[in-house]
Amino acid sequence: MAASKEEPLSVSEAVGLAKGNVAAWPALTVTGEVSGFRGPNARSGHCYFEVKDDGAAMSVIVWRGTYAKAGFELRDGLQVQLTGKFDIYQASGKFSFVASRLEVAGEGVLRQQVAELARKLEREGLMDADRKRRIPAFCSRICVCTSLSGSVIEDVKRTLKRRNPLVAIDVVGCSVQGATAPATIVRALEVAGASAPDAVLLVRGGGSFEDLMCFNDEQVARAVAACPVPVVTGIGHEPDTSIADMVADRRCSTPTAAAESVAPAIDEVERQMVQRRARLGHAMTSLLERSVDSVDALDRLAGNAMASILSSKRAAVEAYATRPCLTDPAAGLRSSASEIEQTAERLHAAVPRNLARLREGCEREAERLFDAAPRVLRKPESDVARLAATLDALSPLKVLGRGYAIARDDEGHVLKSASDTGVGDVIGVQLGKGSLRAQVVGVEG
Repeated sequence: MAASKEEPLSVSEAVGLAKGNVAAWPALTVTGEVSGFRGPNARSGHCYFEVKDDGAAMSVIVWRGTYAKAGFELRDGLQVQLTGKFDIYQASGKFSFVASRLEVAGEGVLRQQVAELARKLEREGLMDADRKRRIPAFCSRICVCTSLSGSVIEDVKRTLKRRNPLVAIDVVGCSVQGATAPATIVRALEVAGASAPDAVLLVRGGGSFEDLMCFNDEQVARAVAACPVPVVTGIGHEPDTSIADMVADRRCSTPTAAAESVAPAIDEVERQMVQRRARLGHAMTSLLERSVDSVDALDRLAGNAMASILSSKRAAVEAYATRPCLTDPAAGLRSSASEIEQTAERLHAAVPRNLARLREGCEREAERLFDAAPRVLRKPESDVARLAATLDALSPLKVLGRGYAIARDDEGHVLKSASDTGVGDVIGVQLGKGSLRAQVVGVEG
């Protein structure tokens, strides 16, 4: 009897079986070098690459959220430490390591610290282009901050002497490598800034990333930014870029390049001066030519304007000369005398007519007034007669006429009571007709 055979699996079943087995594997931590980095993907933000060592390589996936939490950028050649699990993609059956956490390994830790410090200083504005100061085109005095024992200082001196021997050089020594180097660099920058040169060169030769770490120090970066004069850096080789380079007012690739940037070659300066003198001469000649043309044009305009003004004045004078007051001065007097005589004749003729009209008007008004007088005075006359009768009835004289009298003392006061006088007093008595003076012989009542 033939042995029974197992039923074959579909591709999906085979991949699913493998995926289930792989999912049961524990989480792993793997260290390797990034290779073939692709990402973040423009649409999804995920990253895809391989990590390898001398003996093997494996495919890695880093999801967008995991990469955002990493705090550094992945790139080819970077040593990383990945924590995650293997997985199989169902659709393609691809075997990959899905990282849930990633860190920089070895030198990468230092680079991550440098990157974090760079981001911090960038947020504070120490790397803004607007903050960087302009380096003078022709520096007359340079202060160099570097190690006094290396060949860098001699290279800088030789470069400055070759390019422009007129540049004065001051040197402030400092350590450019090691744990104590940052403090000496900060002190050197303070001393150099206090001497007030045109610019400060902070330079050192090439070295490993660890050798150049003193130029990635936060205090050094802040000292570069706080230096009262512009700072030019020339640290390491062409690819090396430190935080001090980012904060400096000018970054050069090497110490020699830094020295060349602040000291233009003397023959180049001379050539530029000759060129500028020639340009200045051409510009002055052109300016003078334009000025001469302008003066000529203004002269023509002034001549035309003056001719027009003189012509206008001449016409005005000629018009004045034709006036009668100048051609025959007596004509005006004769004309005025004639006008006066005519006016006198009109006045003499008008006076009698006006007087006659006035007389006729006065006579008409007099007649109207004579006619209106009786009508106007009739009521006032009646009122006056009535008021006169009332006044006459109330008059004291009317009372005296009926036999009454008014007695007054010597001062003319009317006596209203017998007690107002005494025996022997002289009093005046007003009667209806006339008055008399009497002496009191007795008082009654």
